[in-house]
Amino acid sequence: MAVVQSTFIVIFILELIIGNLGNGFIALVNCVDWLRRGKLSLVDRILTALAISRIGLLWSVVLSIFMLVLYPASAATGNKSRMIFAFWVVANHFSTWLATILSIYYFLKIANFSNSLFLYLKGRVKRVVSVTLLFIVVLLCMDVMLLKPFPNGSERNVSYGRRTTKLAGVSVLSTVCLSVPYTVSLAVFLLLIFSLRKHHKRMRHHGQGPRDAGTAAHVRALQMVVAFLLLYSIFFLALVVQHWSSTYLNTCLHILFFQAVGTVFPSGHSCILVLGNSKLRRAFLLGLQQLQYGLRPRPKVGELSPP
Repeated sequence: MAVVQSTFIVIFILELIIGNLGNGFIALVNCVDWLRRGKLSLVDRILTALAISRIGLLWSVVLSIFMLVLYPASAATGNKSRMIFAFWVVANHFSTWLATILSIYYFLKIANFSNSLFLYLKGRVKRVVSVTLLFIVVLLCMDVMLLKPFPNGSERNVSYGRRTTKLAGVSVLSTVCLSVPYTVSLAVFLLLIFSLRKHHKRMRHHGQGPRDAGTAAHVRALQMVVAFLLLYSIFFLALVVQHWSSTYLNTCLHILFFQAVGTVFPSGHSCILVLGNSKLRRAFLLGLQQLQYGLRPRPKVGELSPP
């Protein structure tokens, strides 16, 4: 049992390192670009906000585990735990929805449909993003209101049955809130496949090759959305199982397992975003080249360097 627990701890620490480095790299590259050019594109602003929310999400998980280890008696009812949980809810909300907005952005920029509503939205991408952000802020307010049913330590007159009923209600509503961005991203994925199919038919009709710029853009967008859906599915299932089984799977081993599985999403998705974005990928490769050059052994003074 100790070996399994140590394995989960090592995996969790590695995920934290990868997640903080990946999201920190995204935020750093875009901030440097903003300071240099004085402006950022819409997609870079979404990526920067997403990276910052992911860093907050990762550290909220770390703080919650520290609270569980250092103050196990008050981990479920203390005010500090409630504050950390509220911070996690906010960070997780923006992390999930900003990734969904990124999928919507790629869809509107790349897909081709003759539908009048789609053409209207395609010409107003910034407005669509702004309205979606307003919508997720409203959803966040509703999500934060779900924190009220959690009883604190001073509410001694609340019976166990009533408390369990409230927690079950919170689990249902939390599951519904988490399923909305997943459903939106799944719809984007299906529409992108349909758009790619129509694009292939159009290219064959005009006698052009299958690997044109439009097809490549569709494939890249599909890869990004598929990666998000797969990682978010893992995160979503881990979170739902942890919600519904919290009454009888509350040992340290189970908590570490769920945290290690759930952290794959904010950590792994940042690496995919770096590799899928041309500017971030160039900056990453340039950084690797500079690191490789810095680690290369230098010839001593008086020695001739090899030709």
